[in-house]
Formats: sequence, structure tokens, C-alpha cells
Amino acid sequence: MGNTVNNVIKRYNGDETRLMDILMDIQSELGYLSEWTIDQISKALDIPKVSIEQTVSFYHFFAKEPRGKYTVYLNTSVLAVFCGRDEVAKTFEELAGCKFGSVSKDGLIGLFDTACIGMSDQEPAAIINEEIFTCLTSAKAKELVAGMKAGKTVEELKGKKYGDGQNSNPLVRSMVNSNIMKRGEVVFADYVPGSGIKKAVSMSSNEIIQLVKSSYVRGRGGAGFPTGMKWEVAKKAPGDVKYIFCNADEGEPGTFKDRVILTEFPRLVFEGMAVAGYAVGAKHGILYLRNEYRYLRKYLEDILEQMRNENLLGTFISGKHGFDFNIKIQFGAGAYVCGEESALIESAEGKRGEPRDRPPFPVEKGYLQKPTVVNNVETLCSVVRILINGSEWYNKLGTKESKGTKVISVSGDCRKPGIYEIEWGFTVNDILKMVEASETQAVQVGGPSGSCIGPDEFSRELSYEDLATGGSLIIIGEKRDLLKDVVLNFTEFFRDESCGSCVPCRALSGMSKLIMERIIEGKATEKDVAAFTKWQLIMKKNRCGLGQTALNPIVTTIKNFPELYKNRIKAKDDRFCPAFDLEKAVADFDAATSEAR
Repeated sequence: MGNTVNNVIKRYNGDETRLMDILMDIQSELGYLSEWTIDQISKALDIPKVSIEQTVSFYHFFAKEPRGKYTVYLNTSVLAVFCGRDEVAKTFEELAGCKFGSVSKDGLIGLFDTACIGMSDQEPAAIINEEIFTCLTSAKAKELVAGMKAGKTVEELKGKKYGDGQNSNPLVRSMVNSNIMKRGEVVFADYVPGSGIKKAVSMSSNEIIQLVKSSYVRGRGGAGFPTGMKWEVAKKAPGDVKYIFCNADEGEPGTFKDRVILTEFPRLVFEGMAVAGYAVGAKHGILYLRNEYRYLRKYLEDILEQMRNENLLGTFISGKHGFDFNIKIQFGAGAYVCGEESALIESAEGKRGEPRDRPPFPVEKGYLQKPTVVNNVETLCSVVRILINGSEWYNKLGTKESKGTKVISVSGDCRKPGIYEIEWGFTVNDILKMVEASETQAVQVGGPSGSCIGPDEFSRELSYEDLATGGSLIIIGEKRDLLKDVVLNFTEFFRDESCGSCVPCRALSGMSKLIMERIIEGKATEKDVAAFTKWQLIMKKNRCGLGQTALNPIVTTIKNFPELYKNRIKAKDDRFCPAFDLEKAVADFDAATSEAR
């Protein structure tokens, strides 16, 4: 055990900023992070044990107790539930002999819930010992448990039927499918590896920034900040050490585009990072990848090594004096809030992923307090294409204020879920027709933090000037109970994923779940519903996007589907409140005292 800890720490050169990776690698080998293990890490890295403890306690995938020889994390997202997740979970529990959130008595199988794992187009999905299992059914769950009891390896459980594209690569061998349904002119067009860097070295850093600014490319992660402006500020920031981060921590339920881009076009992403480094004067790049995509690790590391051998990374890149840039991969450990750039940076430093106060912004003081550019996977791909084809070509795509294309992840009640690269300006109706959706009740645009719209708004277009989105469209059919099946699920997601740092988010995300349950049970009042509008204003005081948008699933459905709330309201005011259930309230106490007796 001690050798494992020492060997992993040596693997990362004793770098305390790699604490997340050190913890995850040790856990992968030992099964969990015991108090003794944490103590040994503390001594080896010479950092307080409490610092490690607070990091371990923050992330979903770290465990301080054994979680079974086979650890099953079954997705709880809306899309998983749509596709029969509850029946799959029931089968797992019956055959494993334990409930979710626990380990079987023999220590063989651990069953745990987890939020969206980026497989919304092939649900229900689960992670079993860091391998992805998609399109699960009750029958498949039976086969998996039988295999576990027979002592099969995870590779044997997975089988040899691999997914499309690079998912069948010998270094991946995953059953995941990329499901690219429509290729556009930017991200998924034909591409000659190295062409972006070769064009970049013929230009000055200022020329590249001006080209990016003239293309009007904006961040594709959701916020839409002008990329060229971000690079310009970082270049002008004082200091010789600067960093480029690629944010691949897509945790928004319904979003899986970055997973597909990194699987099929990783070189395009890495070239974008190198070009950004050249433009702002950074020599260090970090791909921050969500833990759920750990199965891509060997493949991506191999691509990086190939690029170093081809002189597309490293020193004196492509023969350009002073162009030195390298990339390393760091992993998250299960925390949606780390999609926010300052929380991501905190996590990359080995800390809890809590958003920072701003200003200063990361471009001024980011990773290790140095100027840092954080760009989305798709944004970096767009920059390479602009270098190759020019800003005039790019500006012909899209709308007046939204240039280029958008890669969208479509899932839910449609015949053709998957990845679509479209020009900005497509209407929701266009997309519904393209994915062959019918009898659509609602569309969740931009994931839970976005807007839930009804048929009267399906003529709206995807663009920064109308319906902006980071990439997720969840289609909700008429047969769904919108409040129970969707809104409540999203509300629970935000409650669970809140880092708890800001009081409004910590308090109101939990209270919102309780009130939504009361509404669904028909035990709420009009005042309960009206409270959400007031709370939304308070939530704007939170530091990050998670807290600021956590009530969006509720407030956008109150606005766009008011009749669904009215039909469930039984009491017009608070003079009669049927919400209190005495027996339910004292159930835990009764159970505890009966055990004592």
C-alpha cells in the first residue's frame, strides 16, 4: 500500500497541484482513500492533512470507504429516467443484494447514483470501475451482475463490440458511440493535422489575435465571451508565465459534444490550445477533463506524444523560434460546479472546486495566480479553422451577431439523438424536424441552466441574440409529466451539485426541491409558486453560474407552462396548508427509537 502511494506521487513528480490526479490514481489502485493513505499523501507532499481531507470530501468520485470490487455508478439524469433507468436500478438492487448508496455484504458490488455522465444519447448508462456501459436494460443488468459474481474482469463484462469512429481505437475500445448525425463546415469538416499550427507560425501573435477578433468568434461553453478579446487581455497582462486551459468538464445534463469532439478530433483541440499559447505568450497548456471521460486517457496521451514527435508540441514548434508549448491532462472527480472557469482552476490546483470572487478575472490572475485563458473545446476548434480559412469565410456562416457554427447535443424524445453541427440561426422547429421528433411538449434549451420552452416558441432561433445555448437540447414528449419527470429532477441536480459556498444557493436550492415536491403532491399554495420569482432575484447574488441559474428549470416553466402549476395548486393562500405530514416528519425518529428499544 505504501509503495502504491509513493509510486503514484513519483509519477507526478511530487507536484501538489496534481493532487486530484494523485488521489484518483491511488484510489484506482487501492479501491478507496483510507485515513492512513491520506496521512501518507500528506507527509509525502508536505501539505496539511486537512487540505487533502477537504478536497476528498468535495468530489463525488472520491471514496473514504470501500465501494465494492465492482463499483457501479448509474446515471440519474432526466434522459436516463426517460429510457428506463428505474427498472435497471431495480434489477441491480435485487441481484446485487443491496440498495443504491451501499455495498453488498460480501463487498463484491457497490451501487451508487451519479449525475449526468455525458451519455445522454445512449441511456441508461453507467460507469463500472471507470469503464462506460451504455444502453442498459434490465436484461443487461442481469448479465453484468452474473458476470461480476463469476469473477469476470471489467473488460470481459464490456465485451468486444465497440462503438463507432475512434471509440474502437485500440487505446479506447469503448462501447460508446459518437453518433455524429450532421457534420458542419467548422468542427467536423475535413482536416489536415498540423495545418493550423503551420499557418500560425507564419504570423505574429498580434496578427493572430486580430484575426480571431475580426472573426467575432465567441466562447462556445455558454457565456459567449469574445475569444479574441479574452486573448488580447491575457497577452497584455503582466508576467512571463501564463497558462492556457481547455475546459472539457461538460457536466450540464444533456450535453456531450465535447466528449465527441475529443474522441474524433483531439488534434484539432490540441492545435487550438497551442495557437492560443502562441498568441498570448503562454508555454503551458492544461486539458481539464471530467472524470467520466477517463476512459479516453491513454488515447489522448498517445495523441499528445505523437504531436510532440511531429514537432507540433514541445519546443521550437514547427521551426518557430520562441514557440514553446506543451500540454498535460488533468482530471476532475465529479463536480458540476467545476465547469465554471475559476472553480475549474481551483480544482486544477488540487483544491475544492469553489468559484472565486471576481475581479480579478482568470486572464489577470488565474492558475497559480498567473494570467490564464480558459476556452471551451469547441471554441479552440473554431480558432484553428479560422486560421486556415480566414475570418471572411467564417463570417459568412451564421447570423449577424452569431458567427460560425454550433455543435449541439440532442437527446430525449426523438428518433435521431446525437451530435449535429449547424449554423447559428437554425430554429427549434428546424431541429425538431431534423431529429425526427413528434408530439413534442417542450424543449429544454441549454440544459437545466437554460430555458424550457413550449410549442409557441419553437420558431425561435438558436443564436446569441435569441436562444443562446452551450450546446444541449433535450426534447420532451407529450407523454412526460414535465414537472415531476423533468423539473424536479433538475431541481434535485442543482441541490446536489451546489458547492454550498454562497448562502442563497446553499439554502434556496434545497428549499426549492421541497416546495417542488409539495407542488407535485398537490399540497402547495399560490404563495409557494410565487416565492420562486422572488428567490430568482436573490439567486443572482451567487458567485457563479450554477447558483445564478439553479432556479431556471422552475421559473422558466412557471412562465411558459403556468397551467401545469395552476392545475396542481389546491390551496389559494396559506390559511390552509396541507403540506405538513406528522407521521412522515417523525418517521426517522420512530425508526431510530425502535432500534434502540
